[in-house]
Amino acid sequence: MVATEDLLPAVADNALFEQIQTMGHESVVFCSDPDTGLKAIIGIHSTVLGPALGGLRFWHYERDADAVTDVLRLARGMSLKNSAAGLGLGGGKAVIIGDPAKIKSPALLRRFGEFVEGQAGRYITAEDVGTTTADITYIREKTKHATGIPEEMGGSGDPSPFTAMGVYLSMKASAKHVYGTDSLQGRTVALQGAGHVGTYLAESLQKEGAKLIISDYFADRAEKLAKHVGGTVVGTNEIYDVAADIYAPCALGATLNTDTIARLRVAIVCGAANNQLADEALHGQMIKDRGILYAPDFVINAGGVINVYQEILGYDRAKATQKVETLYPTLLNLYAQAEAAGITTHQAALQMAMDRIQKAKAAKA
Repeated sequence: MVATEDLLPAVADNALFEQIQTMGHESVVFCSDPDTGLKAIIGIHSTVLGPALGGLRFWHYERDADAVTDVLRLARGMSLKNSAAGLGLGGGKAVIIGDPAKIKSPALLRRFGEFVEGQAGRYITAEDVGTTTADITYIREKTKHATGIPEEMGGSGDPSPFTAMGVYLSMKASAKHVYGTDSLQGRTVALQGAGHVGTYLAESLQKEGAKLIISDYFADRAEKLAKHVGGTVVGTNEIYDVAADIYAPCALGATLNTDTIARLRVAIVCGAANNQLADEALHGQMIKDRGILYAPDFVINAGGVINVYQEILGYDRAKATQKVETLYPTLLNLYAQAEAAGITTHQAALQMAMDRIQKAKAAKA
């Protein structure tokens, strides 16, 4: 059995370390176990505010290098998210490389739990794309540093409803800023992603009377959700061209790039996906120049991590809900600050998150 927790020499070239240091990561851990088929990466971006909490993504990457890039971006995003939400947490993320439908097993998840335990509390894992609360229970058998366990085990359960709640409230705040009213009745939302969060979000939008245009990488999943909420389905590439009030990216990141931003026919971008901007500076400015309001992803999709953090403190659903509800006024204040400073909303959010981290770092110096 091979179990390596050090940066592998085969990939530890100058370009990789340059990327790690430029993005400010503390450590990157490569985990390998041929017996279970486990190939995983744990990225710890920052532990300045507390242990690095971030979900476990189980995904079939075309190249191992893509997995490295993903975990680095996601870990940094979690530092920003946890800081902006005012939580006592740093930022980290983990990915398991492979098709979960083919290789996921209790043994593999338990083995991953052993690697998490090896981080001695510096990293706390949770559910993300490709993993479930049931998966977390297997990981929890090998480490206490996992959150988001089922309610019947005393945990908070699926964090997706809280993520969706935060995005829904952020949509209402964004509509208030653009239209003068936060009502979404009659508004058209182009929803990209029909997974757990996308489904809960669509249900809330349907209840308020919004119109839904839905797209998903898995066409059958999009069709199922559209039937459930009365929406219409378009192809994965067509979603950028539909006329709508809001584009809601709720799948994988980097869907906002030079090509897609030029095609958008919306007034607001507000969705649950992480790292929506392919290039933060370039595409944040491009959205602003087009007169589209961008709701910074790491601010508005914090509902899930707010919920699992409450589990760490001692779970109280009411307290978690109250904390998620603060995203509405936080976002309105952020929009006002961005306008006053003449900067993009992403820049304003970045400043807010980094100021808290830098103050904490200075206090420890």
